[in-house]
Amino acid sequence: MLLSDQAGQTAAAKIPRPTTLRESVIEAIQELIVSGQLKPGQHLVESELAELLGVSRQPVREALQQLSGEGWVDLHPGQGAFVHVPTVEEADQLLAVRTLLETESARLAAQHAGEEGVKRLRALCARGIAAVQSDDVDDAVATNSELHALVTDLSGNRVLAELAAQVARRVRWYHTPVARQRGMASWDEHTELIDAIEARDERKAAKIMREHTEHTRSSYMEQREGAPAEPAPKPVRRRRPRRLG
Repeated sequence: MLLSDQAGQTAAAKIPRPTTLRESVIEAIQELIVSGQLKPGQHLVESELAELLGVSRQPVREALQQLSGEGWVDLHPGQGAFVHVPTVEEADQLLAVRTLLETESARLAAQHAGEEGVKRLRALCARGIAAVQSDDVDDAVATNSELHALVTDLSGNRVLAELAAQVARRVRWYHTPVARQRGMASWDEHTELIDAIEARDERKAAKIMREHTEHTRSSYMEQREGAPAEPAPKPVRRRRPRRLG
């Protein structure tokens, strides 16, 4: 199909690109890392990952190569692939960038979010509080990510949303180890943030989000400083296979 742009020139319409098996494997391995099923420093055996995900070894090998280039996996010649162990400096830099992006997101959300947007934020907040109360860390972390993504979406700034999305998954990786430590305090802060957004108080919304993200950053740094040395790499634990193709 051909379309005309504003200058009257003919341009081809973009065709949605299907997700390849390799991309699906990359997503699956990232999710295993983010959720903590694959630990930092853990040895990644191609055959075991292939069995776990229900695919052949080739897409796993290709995925590990790409994930190595993106900083999720470390490849050591003669030893194999290992889950990357984030340095304190890496985490500090990423969480600092997150603070900048999400502070501006909150300010703009207070400017643009309507009644329906606030309603969706409150529903997510209620779900997160329920997850904390039932000690469901996985759901609390997932809901936290959804809430922050929605705040960014409500900002109305597409470029800001794209940039925030680029760091969101790695932020979730860093947030998971401290989610229980942050507990209900994190969701009390979310409630205050939503109140400020509903009141269209841009300055207060930005302040709350800045302090909220800094609390998570501080908690992660404290957790890393007090953590023992990483244990020796372990083989992949076999869980219920997730068929991708």
